[in-house]
Amino acid sequence: MRAVSTTRPPGGRAEGRERGHSGPLDPQWLTELAETFRLLGDTTRVRILDLLSTAECCVQDIAHRLGLTASAVSHQLRLLRGQRLVRPRRVGRQVFYVLDDHHIVELFAQGLEHVQERHRPQASPRRQDEDASS
Repeated sequence: MRAVSTTRPPGGRAEGRERGHSGPLDPQWLTELAETFRLLGDTTRVRILDLLSTAECCVQDIAHRLGLTASAVSHQLRLLRGQRLVRPRRVGRQVFYVLDDHHIVELFAQGLEHVQERHRPQASPRRQDEDASS
């Protein structure tokens, strides 16, 4: 197995860990990862991320589509921006939001796939007497 660096590159972004890597996480990475998952643990924020996974939206659009106040949406977006889960784009006086990068899109998609897998009916294993009659 290839060694994986545990130092942060100059740009501040951590590179992905290889599957099966058993070394401990850098304490700063551990804290940031836990904070990311903490933010994803709120249904309002998940609803916002779901909406932003399909289109760039302004605060008013998010509020209208999700039945929330603009103030509540702004508060949640501030938290998501702080962890770099979403990023703003200003057009005149209006600010549009989008998921920050492909990692967030993939994390969201994998989390959703994980949840949906638990609700799929599992195929029952074939009994030996069924195999013999085939």
